Amino acid sequence: MVFVGVTNPPTGEWPTPPYTKIAQTPVVREKPFLQVDTSGNYSVRVPSLRTNSSGITWHAGSTPGKTIPLNQFYIAHPEADTAATINAQLAKGKNLLFTPGIYELTEAIHVTRPNTVVMGLGFATLHPINGTPAMDTTDASGIILAGLLFDAGATKSPILLQVGPSDSKANHTDNPISLHDVFFRVGGAGVGRAQINLEINSNDTVVDHTWIWRADHGSGVGWGSNVSANGLVVNGNNVTVYGLFVEHHQEFQVLWNGNGGRTYFYQSEIPYDPLDQPGYMSAPGTNGWASYKVSDRVTNHEAWGLGVYSVFHHPGIVLSRAIEVPQKPNIKFHHMITVCLGNNGEISNVINNTGGATAVHPRVTPKVTIFP
Repeated sequence: MVFVGVTNPPTGEWPTPPYTKIAQTPVVREKPFLQVDTSGNYSVRVPSLRTNSSGITWHAGSTPGKTIPLNQFYIAHPEADTAATINAQLAKGKNLLFTPGIYELTEAIHVTRPNTVVMGLGFATLHPINGTPAMDTTDASGIILAGLLFDAGATKSPILLQVGPSDSKANHTDNPISLHDVFFRVGGAGVGRAQINLEINSNDTVVDHTWIWRADHGSGVGWGSNVSANGLVVNGNNVTVYGLFVEHHQEFQVLWNGNGGRTYFYQSEIPYDPLDQPGYMSAPGTNGWASYKVSDRVTNHEAWGLGVYSVFHHPGIVLSRAIEVPQKPNIKFHHMITVCLGNNGEISNVINNTGGATAVHPRVTPKVTIFP
């Protein structure tokens, strides 16, 4: 359990009880929300950016921020709108509100204007059907994406959501792009295929809760059916993520290439369904793909409260390590645990070659307090 910016967290310290506590939230804005006044007028409230904060925002009676009248939003409907009609409205300067439903997209939705708010109600589902991304953004400050489900189509998409193009370089410290309650699904409702689910290229991006799931049950599920290499790839610098859930992808669940990254709470179940060990090797002598990988070129990264666990369907499958990082003084990990929930295989170490192996009989759940 991870408590960030909570004014009165429960007493006790990791590992018994298993509490991780960070006194202040370094940078966050709360999720935008729909509101209605006493006259029946609807609008969207966009909370202000907060830095080094703790506690709630509404202690003075209202959440600081700005109000955008609903007439500045294009209200999309799944039975009437296409990517083309939505992009035309975004190009006119409209914000975007998705009503509930499944949006079949023959091309990507492009969010290009700074400070654009894109909101989904009822977890509006964006479903690319031609092998394109579902959505991408420019490298523009203040874009907000909230309350959306990205559902991969049967034709493989290179990326489902791309935040900033690959050459993004701008500084967004004062007004970052932010993502709130954005979910990803590859398979489960039908065959889905994607190379990368979420790619973040823009510096200073803030992610507040995401679940990035390659299906382990449901329709269209199988090692060769619902294919997905990576859940999250971070190339931008100074990206901060709170509540990161990434599961069952076939290579690194998370691949972090940018400097200055921070993660507060990470939950990951590695894939159930590798067919055999020779087909599940990330490098010679390295069994499987670490769940959380910080690339060798990174010099500064920090994470708190990480849990990685395995349920291998096939016997003889082993994961060498749950977390793999370069050993450098400014790469620091706090409070990690691994668990083998099934009866097959093991995770051999928690982070790099530290922590020791999980076991089943009796159940052994290795823990590492700090690394290095």
